[in-house]
Amino acid sequence: MLDKVKQMIAEVSTFEATTLEEVETFRIKYLGSKGILKGLFAEFKNVPNDQKKAFGQTINTLKKAAEDKVAVLKDALESSAQEKSVYGDLTRPGEPIELGSRHPISIVKNQIIDVFSRIGFTISEGPEIEDDWHNFTALNLPEYHPARDMQDTFFIEKDPDILLRTHTSSVQVRYMENNKPPIRTISPGRVFRNEDISARSHCIFHQVEGLYIDTDVSFADLKQTLLYFTKEMFGKSKIRLRPSYFPFTEPSAEVDIYWGLKTETDYRITKGTGWLEIMGCGMVDPNVLQNCNIDPQKYSGFAFGMGIERIAMLLYQIPDIRMLFENDVRFLSQFKSVI
Repeated sequence: MLDKVKQMIAEVSTFEATTLEEVETFRIKYLGSKGILKGLFAEFKNVPNDQKKAFGQTINTLKKAAEDKVAVLKDALESSAQEKSVYGDLTRPGEPIELGSRHPISIVKNQIIDVFSRIGFTISEGPEIEDDWHNFTALNLPEYHPARDMQDTFFIEKDPDILLRTHTSSVQVRYMENNKPPIRTISPGRVFRNEDISARSHCIFHQVEGLYIDTDVSFADLKQTLLYFTKEMFGKSKIRLRPSYFPFTEPSAEVDIYWGLKTETDYRITKGTGWLEIMGCGMVDPNVLQNCNIDPQKYSGFAFGMGIERIAMLLYQIPDIRMLFENDVRFLSQFKSVI
């Protein structure tokens, strides 16, 4: 009988349970009113006197082992159940985190910056609230110059000399005032013009303007720079430059790329010609250099400027410029896979 009790002690010490129901069944088996220990204590009177002491100690050892085992298993399982109720099932997959995306304007701006940074252009930035000198006068647009009407400006009422910049050329003026040639910089940023909002135009838009000033800079340098850009940005190797007018460059030109006529969309966006205007450019007017304290007899340079929204609409076939400003998640989520 003593060996049987010792065997029970060993079984109790190795018992494990995964549910509170199993622990309760174990407790009833050993410690219940009709359990094993109840029967062993009843059997105690039949044990020979010389074995009673050892038998009694062994039964008490079994009882304590059973009670301890029940307490330990019960605490462990109750703690686990409580943790699960607070945090849920810790083994299940976590809640999916919504993947964000860059705005298409930011994507295109970064692509343009990357293209020009590979040929040595640095980034320059300036204030969006500008003064008349940097936005107009220094750029060969003195007061009452008729070319000022080309840009409907937002002026600050309390001070007519302060305005929201109409182009990032003002940043180039500030850069030339504070840096000596050679200068090779691009100026990305937001600009403002008092225009009606429609599918093709907005009162707020973004530009990237470039400037290169050095000795012996020619129009051929400008053309090769723009050809490099169109190849890298659009994969197009055919461009043309049409004569145009800008107050701060002379000569000036509009830049077209041959987009092609492979699809119906190509016919629509190029109006059936295959050619698409992407930017303006020209040789920096000597008056602008002189206004910025750069000797026009020694230095020359070229400048160019493009609208980021226009290029984004071309690359991603966006039909309405207003979609770029409405922050519609359904629209922006399309760019999650774009770096």
